[in-house]
Amino acid sequence: MTEIAATIAKDLLSIEAVTLRPNEPFTWASGIHSPIYTDNRLTISYPKVRRDIANGIAAIIREQYPTAAVIAGVATAGIPHAAWVAELLDLPLIYVRSKPKDHGAGRQIEGVLKAGQKVVMLDDLISTGGSVLQAAKAVQAAGGDILAVGSVFSYQLAAATTNFAAAKLPLFSLSNYSTLIEVARQADYINDADLASLHAWRQNPATWGQQH
Repeated sequence: MTEIAATIAKDLLSIEAVTLRPNEPFTWASGIHSPIYTDNRLTISYPKVRRDIANGIAAIIREQYPTAAVIAGVATAGIPHAAWVAELLDLPLIYVRSKPKDHGAGRQIEGVLKAGQKVVMLDDLISTGGSVLQAAKAVQAAGGDILAVGSVFSYQLAAATTNFAAAKLPLFSLSNYSTLIEVARQADYINDADLASLHAWRQNPATWGQQH
């Protein structure tokens, strides 16, 4: 695990943005049983945590995507992080709704995006990637050239890998599931049996759900 990934994992655990419950799993809207619940919206209320996130994402963009000309936030949870990153990089900010407004000008994208501009899109969390990829299509339809999609945290599910590969879009996350559960074990948030169960969930959420 990288230092920044471990730092963000510790941050998310310390502010209870992430809850691990392998023995009393949550049920997602899709019906999948999950041992983890994540609410990264809490990060905006903690100045140090949000600075760690903004600085970490900005560093990745500087190093890996230096030609980025616009930072895009996915509504709603991705917007504050995109705004802080755009400020650090001195770049324009746009944000993208899940669907066009049903009144006014009917915009789906707010801010100025010019055809051909290179964009890095940011969201707070990647599970399967469905919602952010829908937003990405809107940016592409408006003429934006998406260099990558980034997030604060990723569950590292195979479905996301498949979906982003199909969309031909690179994905990066500041921290991720495997790092977080290792950090949680080191801090005694969970025991060895919990850790094994948590690893099993990521390998096959559907099969894991049948056992809980």
